[in-house]
Amino acid sequence: MSVQTHTLKNGFRILTENMPGLESTTIGVWVNAGARNETASQNGIAHFLEHMAFKGTKRRTSLEIVESIENVGGFLNAYTSRETTAYYARVLAQDVPLALDVLGDILRNSTFEAKEIEVERGVIIQEIGQSLDTPDDVVFDWLQEVAYPDQPMGRSILGPTELIKGFNRNDLSGFVAQNYGPENLILSAAGAVDHDALVKQAEALFGDMPRGTAPLAVASRFIGGERRVLKDLEQAHFTLAFESPDYSGNELFPAQVFALVLGGGMTSRLFQEIREKRGLCYSIFASSSPSVDTGMFSIYAGTSGDQLAELMTLTVDELRRAADDISEAEVERSRVQMKAGLLMGLESPSARAERMARAMTIWGKVPTLSETVEKIDAVNVANVREFGTSLCVSGKQAMALYGPIEVAPTLASLNETLLT
Repeated sequence: MSVQTHTLKNGFRILTENMPGLESTTIGVWVNAGARNETASQNGIAHFLEHMAFKGTKRRTSLEIVESIENVGGFLNAYTSRETTAYYARVLAQDVPLALDVLGDILRNSTFEAKEIEVERGVIIQEIGQSLDTPDDVVFDWLQEVAYPDQPMGRSILGPTELIKGFNRNDLSGFVAQNYGPENLILSAAGAVDHDALVKQAEALFGDMPRGTAPLAVASRFIGGERRVLKDLEQAHFTLAFESPDYSGNELFPAQVFALVLGGGMTSRLFQEIREKRGLCYSIFASSSPSVDTGMFSIYAGTSGDQLAELMTLTVDELRRAADDISEAEVERSRVQMKAGLLMGLESPSARAERMARAMTIWGKVPTLSETVEKIDAVNVANVREFGTSLCVSGKQAMALYGPIEVAPTLASLNETLLT
């Protein structure tokens, strides 16, 4: 299997990967714009726009949009992240032209009717309410906010209710005009797909789009700080974050290995020490999440209020200990887990389509599988320990706490423990 690429004259990029033996295709358009491309007064509009794409075009009603895909047994969806908005479908091979026509329609011909805007405004406000009732969603939004204060990278994807209440058709159209130029769009398809046929149809649907002038996203700066919100909940929710490598950093793969060793599975140090041996929590994990110009290494756990202080102290102790004595066996297991996860994920056409689109956005190319595996295999104990040590001595962390947190240590005291 190999990736084929084509770029239209206006900068619109097309990526395909044929997967022999499959009868279905995942096809989507990835937009290089998300929540971090909003101004403060626009916060939430990228996500609002994603919803509105399904609410009617010049050719199809909202019902006809979903019927056209579901009538052939397909699936249509979208999502918004801080850096990307994606619109995608999974259909049988013979229905790929239909899926691409629908995607082109919702991206280029959405009408943003006032009545539909009001309906979807209510839906999004309910979505915000649901998120606010989910403590582990809320605490991660707060963590992002204290890590990147007063920056687009620190704002929530859903946006605040007060702004959602005010968006109108001109706001939506303006964001599209500014951020949905062809040079910002990538059509990616994997599975049972004919590259030449897709290019021909994409040329007809998108080839006449004029190039846009999207402004560069505001650069991100990890600042750090803490937010503590006392509330009568069953559990106290604890999150701790450090700046970690962006997609271009040399420490990208060591950071991911360190996250797996520390809190990436049932064999991880945090899981074994804090859950299995001490029974202090049900859920605890660590992750390294890169972005285009920054990254976040985060730890999360939920526990009872009276056990929170012990859990937090043990978590920091395990972090510091891992930086000192992480073993070759742990690194090897994590390398194997990363490679297995990569290979298992690539059995899915949806995972392949998204991987191609994101890689092209970040690096301007799609790395081969062997290139990625080579970088994973190059990770060793020394550079994993070095990364862990860099977290401990950084002196710059973000922390968010939510629930019965009266006994929780301060961020300053945790930092002192890391430096001890």
